[in-house]
Amino acid sequence: MKYGESTFDILYLLFAVISGIILLIRARERSERYMGLAALILGCGDAFHLVPRVLNYFVEGDFTAALGIGKLITSITMTVFYVLLYYLWQEYFHDDAGSKMTMMIWGLAAIRCVLCLFPQNGWLTNSSDVTWAIIRNVPFVILGAIICYLYFKKKHWNDIFRPMWIYILLSFLFYIPVAVGAGIVPMLGMLMLPKTVCYILMIVAFLKAQNRNHEMLM
Repeated sequence: MKYGESTFDILYLLFAVISGIILLIRARERSERYMGLAALILGCGDAFHLVPRVLNYFVEGDFTAALGIGKLITSITMTVFYVLLYYLWQEYFHDDAGSKMTMMIWGLAAIRCVLCLFPQNGWLTNSSDVTWAIIRNVPFVILGAIICYLYFKKKHWNDIFRPMWIYILLSFLFYIPVAVGAGIVPMLGMLMLPKTVCYILMIVAFLKAQNRNHEMLM
């Protein structure tokens, strides 16, 4: 199990980071820059959690603090990822959701990040406190639901981004049980694998969208 999971994690991180760099280097439009930043931040942020997890399998030592801090960083970068998805939605579909929606997105993201910084989360001890796991994820789930709905509204506008709302929905359905209950039921952690597959599919959509944009400009 440890070899399969570790190989998957490393390949995912390489794919996300390299794809993000490629997207940014080739970017000609603002939407493409958002896609590149989203992929790069996702990969770099997840590395803080996944690298200590992989090392924990093969290196003797106490990785409790590293895993906890990695979860903190990943929690914040995932939030930034969904904010970037919001701006990508605006730019790609040329739809201004309005200042109230933008303020709501930033407000939920800010609340989520602030809640993640509270010492009650017990990051340094890699705590599995269910109460705080629920508290810090409430604004994140609301944020994800809004982004999911926005992409759902545009599902008929573009075949590449048509399933994006499904990827977002599934990523949260896989994430919530892990975030809340993995400390009590460790086997729930396996749900992170299909969650990661959803992220991979999002990045693949970014690459396809950029290629199509460039083909149309030729």
